[in-house]
Amino acid sequence: MSDRELLIPASQMDASAINARTRRGRIQMLLLLLACASPVLASYFAYYVIKPEGGKTNFGTLVYPAQEFNSAWLDAPLQGKWTLLIARPAGQCQIKDEKCVEALFLMRQTRVAMGRESKRVQLIWVNTDGKLVDPELLKAYDEQTAGLKVVPLPADPKSRAEFNAWLNKEGAGKEIQLIDPSPAKMMYFPVTNSPKEFASIKKDLEKLLKLNHKGESL
Repeated sequence: MSDRELLIPASQMDASAINARTRRGRIQMLLLLLACASPVLASYFAYYVIKPEGGKTNFGTLVYPAQEFNSAWLDAPLQGKWTLLIARPAGQCQIKDEKCVEALFLMRQTRVAMGRESKRVQLIWVNTDGKLVDPELLKAYDEQTAGLKVVPLPADPKSRAEFNAWLNKEGAGKEIQLIDPSPAKMMYFPVTNSPKEFASIKKDLEKLLKLNHKGESL
């Protein structure tokens, strides 16, 4: 023991040791909390902070804050699923209607492109006029093979108005809407037939599926 330590009262030495242990304990607790929260923090960091060349991390338009979806609006299980959703009138969406078919094709191919992760993604078409869907479309985009489920608008006028307001917020009514498992709209994509833009949509969805499993029920 040094001469200096001999001059320090024992009570003060004990207090210093206790303070040092307390600081170490707090640091260890913070490290533990950071380790537990790291998956969620990584997801938000990747989408809201990191800015690579070009100034953005995504092709789709981020919705912030995410727009909560009321599961009572549609007869479809959106809770616990990643969902790509479009809203189109069946009466105007025929097999020869390129614009409508492009949207369905893009959704189907995006899901297929997820490979082994494709089962984590479902496709929803909201039939906005209640007319019969073209049988040729049903054959090409059936629920069993293509993963596409056709559902009507809410029957209740109040719920229908709420859904339409949610759908068309930010002018996104004609876009492909991405709903997370919570469920809430977090991104929307333009309908495109560009291979480059399709690759960008695929990349966005791949990134999300990789970073975030929270709330999923497979």
